[in-house]
Amino acid sequence: MSVRLSRLVERLVASDYAGAALMPATNLAYLTGLRFHPGKRLILLLLPANGNPPVMVLPQLELERVRASVPFATQFFAWSDAEGPLKALADGIAAAFGATVPDKPLAVEHTVMRMMELRALEAVAPGLRTVDLDPMLSELRMVKDAEELALMERAVAIVEQALHTFIRQIHAGLSERTLSHMLSDAILAAGADGESFANMVAGGPNAANPHHENSDRVLQTGDLVIIDCGAVYQGYHSDITRTVAIGDPGPLARHVYDIVLAANTAGRNACRPGVSGATIDAAARRVIEDAGYGAAFVHRTGHGLGLETHELPNIVAGSDAPLLPGTTFTIEPGIYLPGQFGVRIEDDVVITSDGSRSLTTFPRELIVVSGID
Repeated sequence: MSVRLSRLVERLVASDYAGAALMPATNLAYLTGLRFHPGKRLILLLLPANGNPPVMVLPQLELERVRASVPFATQFFAWSDAEGPLKALADGIAAAFGATVPDKPLAVEHTVMRMMELRALEAVAPGLRTVDLDPMLSELRMVKDAEELALMERAVAIVEQALHTFIRQIHAGLSERTLSHMLSDAILAAGADGESFANMVAGGPNAANPHHENSDRVLQTGDLVIIDCGAVYQGYHSDITRTVAIGDPGPLARHVYDIVLAANTAGRNACRPGVSGATIDAAARRVIEDAGYGAAFVHRTGHGLGLETHELPNIVAGSDAPLLPGTTFTIEPGIYLPGQFGVRIEDDVVITSDGSRSLTTFPRELIVVSGID
């Protein structure tokens, strides 16, 4: 059994759970390396806490591929389209847990498991009790090992290379949508397996919306432009935001930019082992509040990053758990002035044994590009 699966089993035993049922999604890939397209055929990995080997319930058409890929002892229960999955699932539960219905709660992924899988479990194991597995998995995934960090650093290097290329192409007269396509092309050309999310190019008053959807608005001289993008490399994500100016943005915009830059610096400087997400959030937020723009900072300071763009920890008030070395997350303070402009500066950070390190190194000072088309 893999080290990651063993760690999860230890936590399942300590919590007195029967085991866990894992979907063909990100957590299963993290724990086993197995990747599936989550289609309409039932696939579940049953992970017992009683010492029995894991059980994989899966369609017959996937059996040989998966059997050749699983690096640990596994019992397989395959089902055909003609017979459906319920008998294979019932047999798999009995093999994993030694009973048709586990006598302890079964941990399932509350934010991932679909109604299809849950109803199938309930159908073959009437009276089954379930609990939320997500907090346990989030705790495991928060702390990245050396291999994971290397993949994240590569994802960062790719998106930063793309940004260097892309920003040189920005000028007044291009639309947000056109620039978004150019940015996507640059990220893929730099070596990404894909984008972490649909990139955002928000100019002028559109930049006052933190989650703006790219439009046909044409960039104009004097605009501030928020560029939010990321790259995926071998499953791991980067996430970076920079704000650039099209020509001279004016004194107010420069003043606000300097405040956000100071907040970003304060947030990164607050990162160290044992500190909480709430403390980091407060450090960045205090700079903006002291400058009189507290009401214009409308989102958390950051979020966890890794196999998904948004993971734990949350860098926000109320997130009080101490952060351990290897924990990766974003620092992304912003100020948004409706009808005028917005500024956000985002970096990816990892907690180290003696402090922290920014995985992103792209220049943070305001970049001014040509206002001439």
